[in-house]
Amino acid sequence: MKNWKNKFLACTAASMLLLSRSMTVLAVSEADVEAVGKEAASGNLLIWFLCAIAFLKVSQKIDSFMGSLGINVGHTGGSMIAELMVAARGITTVKNISGGGSFHGGSFHGGASSNSVNNASFLSGGLAGAVGRQFAQSAMQTMTGQSSNPISRRAFESSVKKGGDFANSVTGAVAQGNINYTGSMTGRQAAQALTSYMGQTGISDAPSYSGVEIGGGRIMGTETSVEHPNGTAFGMYHADQYMAPEGSYETVTMADNSTWYRQYATDTVERTPYMTGEGKIAYHENLVQKLPNMPKRKDRV
Repeated sequence: MKNWKNKFLACTAASMLLLSRSMTVLAVSEADVEAVGKEAASGNLLIWFLCAIAFLKVSQKIDSFMGSLGINVGHTGGSMIAELMVAARGITTVKNISGGGSFHGGSFHGGASSNSVNNASFLSGGLAGAVGRQFAQSAMQTMTGQSSNPISRRAFESSVKKGGDFANSVTGAVAQGNINYTGSMTGRQAAQALTSYMGQTGISDAPSYSGVEIGGGRIMGTETSVEHPNGTAFGMYHADQYMAPEGSYETVTMADNSTWYRQYATDTVERTPYMTGEGKIAYHENLVQKLPNMPKRKDRV
């Protein structure tokens, strides 16, 4: 019992020490940054960030110890995604103060069998790269229904409303990925994601989309716009994964600079056979809108 008490007091002292050390860098004003320089200020914030994470970990250990003694305690953590969000925000702050612009955890590029992350950030491959990949992967799985994480969903929805790079990276990953691994994005949020992915967020006369499905190198749905006031089905095919379609098509560049072929449904005569009273075969003919045949995939030619 005495040994437990000593461990408890040691943990408490360590946590208080970390907290007291972190308070000196908690409040950083613009004047402070100018006084000590951007590099020194970013270093102070990084120290605070590391101390904050250490304090949370020590708090968790104390909670576990007190729980073993039969004392009820509150939960101080345990969600890896939540901790990664804290880490990402801390690193973002450090980078912005040091003059590096905005931090993007990573942008996805879909492959034949899986998705890889291309990190162009200042800490790619390190902590920032790991945080970015983990959080973007969580967002992608959440938006395709493979998992459910409210933090990832809120981050994606917030980015979509602004046409942000994070939402476009996740949408591009799903759109270009192998549907057997990444799944597909459907429903209202898929339509909003497509608007952002096409760089049309905030444009007053931008088309509206419905019935959208994104995944497997294809984007399918219905577009209602000035050119198509009654709504017209469309199909889009990733140029790196599909051959050029037959017939009329146009090339579209998305927000992530990927290239897509786009085709709209055209008027097609649909013939339905029936038997006449004389026992002969005749046809009912109707004019319908139909998408051209899907182009061939490059990996299957």
